[in-house]
Amino acid sequence: MSTTNSLGSLHHRYSFLKRLSTTESNLPPPPSSLFLHPTTTTTTTSTTTTTTAFSLSPPTSTATTSQQQPISFDTLQHHLSTQNFFQADEETRRLVIVLAGEAAQKRGYVFFSEVQFIAEADLKAIDELWRQYSNNRFGYSVQKKLWQKANKDFSKFFLKVGWMKKLDTEMEQYNYRAFPSEFTWELSDETPEGHLPLTNALRGTQLLNSLLSHPAFDGEEDDKAAENEVKGSLRDNTNGPKPLGSLFPKPDYSF
Repeated sequence: MSTTNSLGSLHHRYSFLKRLSTTESNLPPPPSSLFLHPTTTTTTTSTTTTTTAFSLSPPTSTATTSQQQPISFDTLQHHLSTQNFFQADEETRRLVIVLAGEAAQKRGYVFFSEVQFIAEADLKAIDELWRQYSNNRFGYSVQKKLWQKANKDFSKFFLKVGWMKKLDTEMEQYNYRAFPSEFTWELSDETPEGHLPLTNALRGTQLLNSLLSHPAFDGEEDDKAAENEVKGSLRDNTNGPKPLGSLFPKPDYSF
């Protein structure tokens, strides 16, 4: 009798444990919010799952920088071809900012040290459009020649291109023209050569110096013009030839 009761008791315990095990295995899993988990159900590739599972935000595609995107000069060409020189000047300023890089775009203006990063081909394209639609009277290369003729003296250069005006005072004084009303936005015989495009020099001349000194405007034409000027100076000099070093100013390409 005792043996039968013992066997029954063991059977009862076994059945109870079996039911308990089955019940626990069927319990619902804990709330998913308690765990970091992948956004996808694929778990075969451990490396991929680890990378995407614990991201705080979904991965975004890397934005393409402006330098990688092709630059269009169509708007500039349109304004110049219609002789809308004011809008052409504004578009030129915008293009230079874009070409200088992302930092210049966020800032809204160009540091002189950023000019070196502008591609020669892009600056040449801007310059060629200005010269093409102004009968070679406007453009950076035109300004550079005038700047060199003024021995790189910016005060003389500003007077030559009409960016400064003489004040009506007893003493000889000059001041910058007010933008935009006191600048000339049309092409005529009275418009000073090299008057456009404008470059803000109120904060200094380093930006303009960097633009005019850019390798994009170092060409054979400039070298020949300088050589012809030197030859003329040597012929016209009655006191003997000048040292060549004083006739060829050393270009400054430091940015």
